[in-house]
Amino acid sequence: MAGFTDDELMRKVQEGFIVESEADMTETYKKALITQLTVQGDTELMSAPAYYMATKDAPSTNTMVSATAIIQDEMGHANIAYRLLEDLGVDRDELLYERPPEKFKNPYGFDQPLVNWAELVTANGLYDRAGITLLGDVLRHTSYGPLKRGLVKVGMEENFHLRHGEVWMKRLCEAGGEARDMVQAAVDWMFPMGVEWFGMPDEKKHHNAQLDFKLKGMTNDQLRQTWLKAVVPLCDELSIEVPAHVDPATEEVELEFEFPVQYDPDTKRWLFDEPITWDQVWARWRARGPMNEQFVDWMRVSRYSVEELLEA
Repeated sequence: MAGFTDDELMRKVQEGFIVESEADMTETYKKALITQLTVQGDTELMSAPAYYMATKDAPSTNTMVSATAIIQDEMGHANIAYRLLEDLGVDRDELLYERPPEKFKNPYGFDQPLVNWAELVTANGLYDRAGITLLGDVLRHTSYGPLKRGLVKVGMEENFHLRHGEVWMKRLCEAGGEARDMVQAAVDWMFPMGVEWFGMPDEKKHHNAQLDFKLKGMTNDQLRQTWLKAVVPLCDELSIEVPAHVDPATEEVELEFEFPVQYDPDTKRWLFDEPITWDQVWARWRARGPMNEQFVDWMRVSRYSVEELLEA
């Protein structure tokens, strides 16, 4: 560990110092970095079974190949984060195969079932946009050198995922009829999920270690607004309704519902007339969503099958 205090390291990284190993870190920095990398790895990993579930509804062999390539990319992105965690002394096998499913730190959106092609491409368009927003900020600002280098590859591939989603959302909307209705139905539940994706509002945050140590550069609300400024115009272009609009005076996106609100996972419906507290949101996140255990099992089954064969 570094021979300086947290305050000294904060000053150094704000002045441009790049952390390359544990020798440059304080314990507080390391803890914040491990949390960030765990969320990153879990999010990339658990997107794979969510996307796989809907890939089976691909309209052609070519589209199934494209969707499968995205899944492969996401697993590679997860491996980058988990590999960096190993360098920090974290046991990757324990993370992947021994943690209870409810201890995974992926966003709640990837605990929901994606059941058709429209939901898959809408997830690419909205969720991968969230990923680009978050990781693009980290790439530009992080003080941790190994992560900055690793995210170059991730960023290029995430842009392919985003283009795939937006192009297909447009195709389905242009087709009209049931295809367009399915995109609207997907956006109805995924858009508020994306708003939640960026966490608590800045005014409710009690610690900012990731900002103080320059592990990221933007606050939750700044990241959320960046995402909204991309997603709301896209939906407007497609004539897809969302409960938000751009204020022409400020050019900021304003939500048309009290945030946060209650969510019914059984019907994939947001109850906009039932605002809730952030304590209730955290309770929902901690309880995980309906596909949490199934998706974790899918990610583990091949490992268990190989072990059974070796023991036979």
